[in-house]
Amino acid sequence: MNASQKPVSLKALFADFTAITKARLAISVVFSSVAGYLLGVSGEHPFSWGTLIMLTIGGYCMVGASNVYNQVIEKDLDMLMDRTKNRPVPSGKVSSRNAFILGSLLTIMGITILYSINPKTAMFGAISIFLYTSIYTPLKTVTPLAVFVGAFPGAIPFMLGWVAATNDFGIEAGTLFLIQFFWQFPHFWAIGWFLFDDYKKAGFFMLPTGKRDKKTALQTILYTSWLILASLLPATGYTGSLKLSLVSAVLVLLLGLWMLWHAVKLYKQMDGPAARRLMLVSVSYISLLQVIYVLDKFIR
Repeated sequence: MNASQKPVSLKALFADFTAITKARLAISVVFSSVAGYLLGVSGEHPFSWGTLIMLTIGGYCMVGASNVYNQVIEKDLDMLMDRTKNRPVPSGKVSSRNAFILGSLLTIMGITILYSINPKTAMFGAISIFLYTSIYTPLKTVTPLAVFVGAFPGAIPFMLGWVAATNDFGIEAGTLFLIQFFWQFPHFWAIGWFLFDDYKKAGFFMLPTGKRDKKTALQTILYTSWLILASLLPATGYTGSLKLSLVSAVLVLLLGLWMLWHAVKLYKQMDGPAARRLMLVSVSYISLLQVIYVLDKFIR
């Protein structure tokens, strides 16, 4: 070691690890899986701390691996954008080779841990990382349809928890998938709107029309409306053992109308601040919806 080189501290390594795996994003995704797991437990499928811990660790590994691979693939493009140029790989703090090794280790660990829960959980975890890194990421510079493709791996975590609890993919898991699938569109279009100029530097196509126009804003309203309808399906009694009481359905509806109101405000104002507010509301929406679903199950 040269005298000018400083020894790497554990604190610095941890900071790089959380940055390269996008810890805040990964934790929010794991939160969705935990919510899905709690919804899936029952007398037939009892709660297990061991399974919950494995789901949490395995889920973080899978999301972290996707984020690491994403930075390796988009290293040169990330260097062009203000919001990404300081990430570990584009900034040079972590080499592409070391990042790839880390991503591979996280993938192996994640699939192994999820497989120990049940094979279906591992399969959906593997599908998620494949779609995100091999299809969604390359398409971002090619077509706005990348958001549609990315909505599939993005919608898996909520239903992954249900599959981990029940070892079954049925109408219940499908409904949880549908909710988070429709949520992806207003959420990412809002991000694509207020970060439009930054994305443009890297040639990313995130908005459905490629522009910050009325058509994009109208589609945001449309998909938010579909999200509201999907979120109320458990209250109809047609989603198997996934149910929602009338009181909770009203709360979920009010949450949806709150998000829809901000989508309409984007349509009226057509500016970055309105898009940013919609993004923040969408993050609160999905977390609060999952909390309501879980509380409804155990309080009802």
